[in-house]
Amino acid sequence: MIALQHILDAVNVGGLYALMALGIGLIFGVMRLINFAHGEMVMAGGYAMAMLSALPAPAVIAVSIIIVVALAVAIERGAFRPLRGKDPATLLVASFTVSYFLQNLSVLVFGARPLPFAFMPGLAEILEIGGLRVPLLQFVSLGLTVLALAGLAVLIKRTTIGIELRAAAEDVVTAQLSGINVNRVIALAFVISAVLAWVVSLTYSAQIGQLSPAMGVRPLIIGFVATILGGLGSLPGAALGGFLVGAISVLLEVVLPSETRPFREAFLFGLVFIILVVRPEGIVRVRALQERV
Repeated sequence: MIALQHILDAVNVGGLYALMALGIGLIFGVMRLINFAHGEMVMAGGYAMAMLSALPAPAVIAVSIIIVVALAVAIERGAFRPLRGKDPATLLVASFTVSYFLQNLSVLVFGARPLPFAFMPGLAEILEIGGLRVPLLQFVSLGLTVLALAGLAVLIKRTTIGIELRAAAEDVVTAQLSGINVNRVIALAFVISAVLAWVVSLTYSAQIGQLSPAMGVRPLIIGFVATILGGLGSLPGAALGGFLVGAISVLLEVVLPSETRPFREAFLFGLVFIILVVRPEGIVRVRALQERV
């Protein structure tokens, strides 16, 4: 039973990091940009749900998604579109700048102290299943992750939008010469990444039970680790990398005592450094998964 509980924990944690990695990998695939402001979209989703908590749950979900999507589109239009085609270092600095600006803006608006988060408190209910005591939140989180992954796979593989995204990821100039509206495609990539960030925001905020201006930093960094493991530019690899990181995290929690958490974080980053040196293309990519986006 304990082993089953650890497996369930690993799948849920891995799903969270997989969604973060997919959001990061999607933008990188289209723009060759590591969007470090992606974590602030997670933060924005949490605060949006908190501000709208007096409304019915469906309204909170719908409006908070709209807010996160609007923020993502504004970031793309105001910060990244004017710099498109510039040196990658310039885009990276812009990404850090936007992230830092949004964090400090949230401090001014909401304060630096963490705020309690209790959207849909019924998710904390404990279910008894075959001797296991599993929070309802874990099943909701797993269901949302599966829906998001399946929906993204169908969108990328079966729709015109997905074809355009893959074309822009392969070669932006050729895609534009072929009649594809690159501005619209990149904006759609930001919209999709924003929806993925909202899903992470809902589950992650409910897990930690609080909101803070820096709440998106840790899932962003771990999602970036997962993206590196899977290989930048490969969405299937990013998803697998996320689940791999989740499994490693749960395994380290089982093996090591709780006070060694900083060591667990250092271990993950050390692993990324080794991969970047030895196998920069990632370790979980196989031939069948190497297509871009």
